[in-house]
Amino acid sequence: MVEIEIDGKKVEVPAGSMVMDAANKLGTYIPHFCYHKKLSIAANCRMCLVEVEKAPKPLPACATPVSAGMIVRSKSEKAVQAQKGVMEFLLINHPLDCPICDQGGECQLQDLAVGYGKSSSRYEEEKRVVVPKDAGPLISMKEMSRCIHCTRCVRFGQEIGGVMEFGMLGRGEHAEITSFVGSAVDSELSGNMIDLCPVGALTSKPFRYSARTWELSRRKSVSAHDGLGTNLVVQVKGARVMRVLPMENDAINECWLSDKDRFAYEGLNSDERLTVPMVKQGGKWQETSWQSALEYVAHGLRNIKNEHGADAIAALATPNSTLEELSLLQKVVRGLGSENIDFRLRQSDFALDGVVTPWLGMSINDFGQLQRVFVIGSFLRKDHPLLAARLRQAVKNGAKISVLHATDDDLLMPVANKIIAAPSDWLAMLGQVINAVASAKSVAVPDGVETADASPEAKQIAASLLSGEPGAVMLGNAAAQHPQAAQLHAAAQWLAQTTGTTLGYLTEAANTVGGYLANALPGQGANAVTAFSAPRKAYLLFNTEPELDTANPQVARAALDQAEMVVAFSAFKHGLDYADVLLPIAPFTETSGTFVSCEGRAQSFNGTVKPLGDTRPGWKVLRVLGNLLGLTGFDYETSEAIRNEVLGAASIIDLDLTARMNNTTTIAPKAAAALASTGLERVADVPIYFTDAIVRRAPALQETNDAQAPKARIPTALAQRLAIIDGDTVRVTQGSGSALLVALVEAGLPDNAVRISAGHKSTAMLGAMFGPISLEKA
Repeated sequence: MVEIEIDGKKVEVPAGSMVMDAANKLGTYIPHFCYHKKLSIAANCRMCLVEVEKAPKPLPACATPVSAGMIVRSKSEKAVQAQKGVMEFLLINHPLDCPICDQGGECQLQDLAVGYGKSSSRYEEEKRVVVPKDAGPLISMKEMSRCIHCTRCVRFGQEIGGVMEFGMLGRGEHAEITSFVGSAVDSELSGNMIDLCPVGALTSKPFRYSARTWELSRRKSVSAHDGLGTNLVVQVKGARVMRVLPMENDAINECWLSDKDRFAYEGLNSDERLTVPMVKQGGKWQETSWQSALEYVAHGLRNIKNEHGADAIAALATPNSTLEELSLLQKVVRGLGSENIDFRLRQSDFALDGVVTPWLGMSINDFGQLQRVFVIGSFLRKDHPLLAARLRQAVKNGAKISVLHATDDDLLMPVANKIIAAPSDWLAMLGQVINAVASAKSVAVPDGVETADASPEAKQIAASLLSGEPGAVMLGNAAAQHPQAAQLHAAAQWLAQTTGTTLGYLTEAANTVGGYLANALPGQGANAVTAFSAPRKAYLLFNTEPELDTANPQVARAALDQAEMVVAFSAFKHGLDYADVLLPIAPFTETSGTFVSCEGRAQSFNGTVKPLGDTRPGWKVLRVLGNLLGLTGFDYETSEAIRNEVLGAASIIDLDLTARMNNTTTIAPKAAAALASTGLERVADVPIYFTDAIVRRAPALQETNDAQAPKARIPTALAQRLAIIDGDTVRVTQGSGSALLVALVEAGLPDNAVRISAGHKSTAMLGAMFGPISLEKA
């Protein structure tokens, strides 16, 4: 440690720290623009000049290393004069358009200009003008004349986002920040550049000119999308969500936000919002009161139970529903005498039921410290943007990432080892890694795993896992949704146990872990697959759009079409052709509730705006439905009372739920089953902006490249065989349905796999996310 003195106060900091770090530790503010604690040092704004004793001139605090006995003055006359001089330079070319600037009121330049700027400028020359750029639907670059070249946006792209989407052209007063040769900004983390911009050069396109910062109320919330549990600041004007920003929490999302979490709020204000209960009578939809709608539902459920038995009723919810909603939904279903309840809508193998409660296996902070990671079946960047960013930082610090997947996506970080194989071959590939680990450690290969020779890649992955660093074997969304998910888990578990690493799941949605705690699981009843494959007479769909949210939309749609009663609890109008009742329930911003994140952290939140129209919180609707059905245990006054009952605790502060999670099973690894067909098979991802109902209705996100209609991505060898080139139309047939899609030839695919995204209406008539398909030129 090195001791230095700043403004008369002594402080100890590690050797190699900068003066700025020491000032931060003391709580002494030194003005700055380009410095950011999460980014590398650029030292190009010079606003943080300070006086250092014995130095001939002021030095930048962000780039001056500490030395023993150093004496620093940040508020001396010499330091303040230097800072005022820099401010005068920065304002020479600034357009001074604060009255119309979106950043007005939260602008660092504005704040520091009050303290260090002059009341008038000495410069009479014309100001420079920078041509506006188009950076896509999320970021506005209309006023780049305001840019002060702090390069925070450039460094964020390189260091955190992993892709340099902005760079600086020219020198001197011709310098300007621009995107690469006119291309749009495409990163799933790009919105953070708006937050980082200390002036109003980069602003939010969807929010632009819609409100002034001082008109907005700020309310805390938790993201309802991926499994990280990102902390949000929801900014509200009147009864409308106007903007979403990150709330800093180093243990979860640091100070970052994925674009999905940042811009999805537009979906909350969509024209498709359902605001009044509706009932279909004589084939026509009619608006009705809550009382009559719920009585109609209760009456219908009673009739179906009496005529067909309780087993004819099934309920399906999305894992984006709150802990309280899932708990009450399963209580309603079980109160009726049925066990048919599930929230794992995209899962197809349920052999681990009752044994495994999947979770990350560690804290998010520990995840960021891993040195050896083997990721199995994950579209990592798009499924888990901020976890991928943590891994990206780990790789910079020497971590090694290995991947087993069906697509060779660019993870924007160096990948040490990769095996790219069709999904049906994943088990065989894991068998090779098991063999390599067994021979390296001189232990027996598990019974039933065939002793196929390990490929060089398998041996490298084995060596990486055995290298003695803190490591993990992580199963992604595609692995959890795989038809052989239980066997993949067993193989991954053997690898983790034998190599001394941790087994974890990169969980799919905001409340995947919470669904298990709420017991929204079938027990002896029908799971998410059998609830549709053996059709029921009544379906309760909670936040669910089955044609987009299920493992096999073809089968789901056929089951719904034949049902006598389908009740959709939803914030949006959908399913008008198969539903009988639509009940408007509140999205996460209009209700209170709890999400349990991938690391097992329970986080409660309150509504940030009043429910729209006649919308009601989902837990209240289910409570009233339970009362109308005459069920016991539906007398809750608050959502907290339900949460406390589910979690068995009066408070969630410091509540440790990890004892209720379990990634360990007794299933032994087996040999990969021989494939029935040698034809083509489908690889399905759920694109980042099609994952849930709110995101699918956010206009700006739907204009991004990631939200383009799915293409049939075809391996090069197959394209040559069928004489298909990019842009051709192909007919894809799966099960009883087919779709016409635009072809895209992709080099990083196995020869027998075609990548076709799920979760989009253009592919909703196809079958399962994994399985045989046929393809022909249309």
